[in-house]
Amino acid sequence: MADILTLQNINKTYGEKTKNPNQVLFDLNLSIEEHSFNSIIGQSGSGKSTLLNIIGTLDKPTSGNLLLKGKNITSFNKNELADIRNQQIGFIFQFHYLLPEFTALENVLMPYKISKQPLTKEIEDRANELLDLVGLGNFKKSLANNLSGGQQQRVAIARALINNPSLVLADEPTGNLDSDTTEKVYELLRQINQKFKTTFIIITHDRHIAEKTDRIIEIKDGRIYMDITK
Repeated sequence: MADILTLQNINKTYGEKTKNPNQVLFDLNLSIEEHSFNSIIGQSGSGKSTLLNIIGTLDKPTSGNLLLKGKNITSFNKNELADIRNQQIGFIFQFHYLLPEFTALENVLMPYKISKQPLTKEIEDRANELLDLVGLGNFKKSLANNLSGGQQQRVAIARALINNPSLVLADEPTGNLDSDTTEKVYELLRQINQKFKTTFIIITHDRHIAEKTDRIIEIKDGRIYMDITK
């Protein structure tokens, strides 16, 4: 199977022009297959969140190359990277970042509205289908702040999928949820992976959750310490 993502000799240093630069990632090489379900684990300060930010084009490496679907996007400008994020990458965060004054449906449609494209019936139908998929068919018109934490995270998952991304990055997506809800959310992510063939990279500190993925990549001191494919 082809690789959707390739990182070549990625280094990241903060404050490189200061007296005390802080290198976070060291010559990191990594490839992610299309349609795969992966986890990245590591202790706080290991570099895993920096790595996710680089993969998601939210940050740029100090050196090295980032290839998405075989295209080197390392030197893309801010507008080009913004287009990639909006069209090809979905994000799920620990804090769902819903807009409380909008309904669940309006929140799911928000990435599409940001793109300033016409809101078609096809897109509205997709938003409704995604909310049905995540089990919130009866809550589409509910304001976000009237939903439970687990329901809000499900809205965030639907929102991440509205533009049909090839790659979804999830940063501690169940960090604020109880254990039962955590299990349900990860079952949902797996279901989406299988149904839509969406590639997932999940950052988690929870080894129990990581063991549910097909590949576990452990980052330690800015380097790949362990890489296990089941």
